[in-house]
Amino acid sequence: MGTRVACPICNHSFFWTDCHHAAETFVVYDLETTGLYPEADEFIQIAAMRFSAGYICPEETYFSYARPRRSISAFIESYTGVGNRHVQHAARPEEVLCEFAAWSGDSTLIAHNGLRFDSKFLAATCRRHGLPTREVQSIDSIHMSKMLFGKVRGTGHSLDHLVSRLSIRSQGSRRHDARGDVEILARAVAGMWERLGLDRSFNGVPRHSAFLPVGRG
Repeated sequence: MGTRVACPICNHSFFWTDCHHAAETFVVYDLETTGLYPEADEFIQIAAMRFSAGYICPEETYFSYARPRRSISAFIESYTGVGNRHVQHAARPEEVLCEFAAWSGDSTLIAHNGLRFDSKFLAATCRRHGLPTREVQSIDSIHMSKMLFGKVRGTGHSLDHLVSRLSIRSQGSRRHDARGDVEILARAVAGMWERLGLDRSFNGVPRHSAFLPVGRG
């Protein structure tokens, strides 16, 4: 992670990093899935919102259901609110992912727990269906939470913890529904970006590679 330092001349505080990124746009996204295992499960819902120059772009959003190859369990429906009736006319996950990839373009992706969860589902979907891929940069917003709130053992960094710490109003936004979660996450990212004093390119925040399809849209 980037280290906060102070300029010896003007004492301005900033994050130092040995890998500098130029100005770019970002896409905050969230997936809901049939389970926890990318190689065995599929995503059933994806929602996304653009984030540019430190500001949420609520008019630039993406949303789609996806129809998995096995039935959605009663547990997943109770947890996410997404049932088989919602996805019965939806495209397959790989088709939805191609559409999402075309919409997101070259933007850097941001997801909460993306390193361990969302990015793995993106890659697994491409791999399972033999889709040619392109590498894109991705930020796990949990890293931003750790930079802001610390990494002391017992410090939670879930989205619910961020809602509480950042005093985000979540009324009207259903949790564990991709549309509700991505709206909350976008506000959390904006709040952490401001409190951390990051530049518009999120320099100092760790990134990892994610993979999206190419050549189809």
